[in-house]
Order: sequence, then C-alpha cells, then structure tokens
Amino acid sequence: MTIKLDALINSLEGIETITDSAQVAKLSQDYHNFSPVLVPKLEGKVGDIVVRPANEAEVLKVAAACAKHRIPVTVRGAGTGNYGQCVPLHGGVILDMTRMQGIPWVKPGVARVEAGVKLAALDKKAREIGWEIRMAPSTYRTATIGGFIAGGSGGVGSIQYGLLSDRGNILALRVVTVEDEPRAIELHGDDVHKVNHAWGINGIITEVEIPLGPAYPWAEVIVTFDDFMTAAKFGQALGNADGMIKKLISVFASPIPQYFHALQQYIPEGTHAVSLIIAESSLEFLPGLVQQYGGQITYEKPAEEAAKGTHLIEFSWNHTTLHARSVDTTITYLQSMFPSDCSLQVVEQFYHHFGDEVMMHLEFFRLNGAVVIAGLQLVRYTTEERLNEIIRYHEEQGVSIGNPHTYIMEDGGRKVIAPEQLKFKEIVDPYRLMNPGKSKVIQLPI
Repeated sequence: MTIKLDALINSLEGIETITDSAQVAKLSQDYHNFSPVLVPKLEGKVGDIVVRPANEAEVLKVAAACAKHRIPVTVRGAGTGNYGQCVPLHGGVILDMTRMQGIPWVKPGVARVEAGVKLAALDKKAREIGWEIRMAPSTYRTATIGGFIAGGSGGVGSIQYGLLSDRGNILALRVVTVEDEPRAIELHGDDVHKVNHAWGINGIITEVEIPLGPAYPWAEVIVTFDDFMTAAKFGQALGNADGMIKKLISVFASPIPQYFHALQQYIPEGTHAVSLIIAESSLEFLPGLVQQYGGQITYEKPAEEAAKGTHLIEFSWNHTTLHARSVDTTITYLQSMFPSDCSLQVVEQFYHHFGDEVMMHLEFFRLNGAVVIAGLQLVRYTTEERLNEIIRYHEEQGVSIGNPHTYIMEDGGRKVIAPEQLKFKEIVDPYRLMNPGKSKVIQLPI
C-alpha cells in the first residue's frame, strides 16, 4: 500500500492532503462510540491518507487516481453519523468533502449547493429570501448536506415534510464515478434514490439540489406531564393537528429530561416532557390542547428569542443520546418504528415491560401521509446478549428496528439494498473501491 500511496500522492499535486497519523485517525471516525458493540469492532480502523478536494475537478482527479491504483476511498462529511458509515474498514483514502462549501444559487423553493455545505449555513442563506431547509438532523450546525443525504434519513422538520426518501425531498444529485475515466453524472427525480442513503458506496456526491419550505417564525415550547402515556397521546394529537404548523415533537419519559442540564429548571424531576418547535401563528391553539391532556407549559420562547441561545433541536433525535451519554457512558440507544396505532397500545406495552432499562424517547414524523412514531429509546447497556434480546422482543411485537449497532447496511434499518442501487454501483464503482466491507452482497475491492 505504501508504494501505491506514494504514487497517489504524487498524482494529486495541488490538492490538500493530510498524512499525519493522528489527524488521519481522527478523520477516520464518527459517532459510532454511541454503540458499545461497534466500538471494539471498529477499533483501529483508519484510513491511510485524508484528501480534501476544493472543487469537483479535484474530486475527479482523486477518483481517477484511486481507480488507477486500486485504493479504497471512503467519503466523509462532518462525521456526525452513528453507525461507522465513514469509518474505513480497508484503509485507503478518506475523502473529506468539507472544503466544498459553494452555494451556486438559492431561489424561492429550491437551492443548489456543494456537498460540503453545512445545513445551518444553507438554512441561514435560504432565510434571507424567506425560505428554509425542510428537514435536518439534530447535528445541523455541523452536519453537511452531502453527509446527510448519504447517511441520514430525516429529523427536525420531518413531522411536516416526511423523510429524505419521500418523493420531492431531493430534487437532483451530481455524482462523480470511481472508474478509469471518472465522470460527473447528474441524477434527477426518482433516480436520486440510487445514491440517497447509500453510505457513500455509489459515487461521490459533489452537488445537491433540494426543495425549500417557507420560513416560519418558530417558537419553542416545553410541556410537562405527570403521566408518560398522556404525554405521548398529546404528542400524537398535535402531530395529527394538520392546521397547526410544527417542526418538532419530541416526547421524553422520565428520567431522560434529567440528562438535559440546560433545561432542568423547566422540567420538574419525575415528570415527562414534550419538546415542541411550532410556528408562532399556531401558538394560540396550543394551550387548549395542552389543557385537554392535563399538561403544563413550563417553557415558552417566541421566535425572536428562540433564535438565540439554547435550541430545543439540540436535545432531540440523536442529540438526546449524546446528552445522556455525557452523564452516563454506559447508556446506548435503539432506533425503532412503532406500528401505526391511534391508541398507542404498543408504546404503552413497551414502556411498562422494560421500565428504566429502556427509557422511552419518541419522535413524531410523517410517513406516507400519516403521522407515525419513531423510538430512539435509551438503553441501560449491560451485555451484547441482553441488547440482542431487547431487539428481538421489539421485532417479535411488530416493532421494526433500525439497528444502530452494526456497520453492515443490510443489518441496520434497510434489511436489503435496493436493486437499482446495486445496478448503479456496478456502473459507478466497477472496482468496488467505495467504502468497501459495509455490505453483505457487495464483494470486496478487485
């Protein structure tokens, strides 16, 4: 590999490269340390060199060099994923896309950006003309748009707009192939799903075109409840209130809110909390719904104030796990999809069955036009065997698990890789150099 790397470096004159072992090791990691199962499996897995292209022309040059010398390439954004998506299993090049921060244009309802643009930066730019990004992970301050599309699925805003996989949430992708003579391929419409959530195995995303939503003044609210199931039913009722515009509905069973140090004064110990981001125009209707379910509004910030300081986004989705682990590193998490059930019977069953061993954290979003519940439960980890028992129990009760404790794509939430993605990989990565080892069905590099 040393001879190959020397040849590769010589062919990349003028492109930023990093060979310092400490820096390379740092840029070979993501947040897979959320999983005590993944940590030992990915220990010592690092790239040989980091390359930071500044534009698509440099990406094409890197792709050609990797193909020529048969060197694996793992594409990286900000590294905010949780499953080892950007951890290289077979060394090679870490292709860090964070220098590609150009925004070719933002128009009413749509934006075109380079893959390394941070979601928060794009959101700020779009709001200048009265629009905003439709959805973002809780890591939106640091996450890049390319990384979000390659490894994410939804997040804050999904209660209004659904998931990235829904038609219309990605308009176009520009992708560089890794072959003898690399090409830049433009994908539009349904073709974008050949690359969406493919963990960087299907070409190098260089540009993204996404739709925008109208920018609302967003207020932030915390509602507390003495009973968890009442909190969950309130969240469901708000989710189903189509006339009320919302961006976030997060439900936390006690004792999860006690991990939120910045919010503890608003959430009495022993109570269950619902965090909301809601359009100011809908605030007038909230107290009546809260009263209907016996809750209490303990925190409310109008949009102008909410734009400053602490944001409830950063206590939601996977940031919940981050806050809990900052207090207790033995805590890990699950990702689950509860069956549609207006009575929330399965949620209640799991809440009582596991108690504090599996602490309930629910996020509401839209799927096929209906409001559904994702669980990002916090788990008090003891052994891998017990964790697998918990996962099996969920699946036996009809709860789908997107397993965050594996780096194999099919063993996570996908179960299978779509045939159109496999066919596209044959075209764009004939030597199987892109993020090798992350799939059961895709062979290792030639």
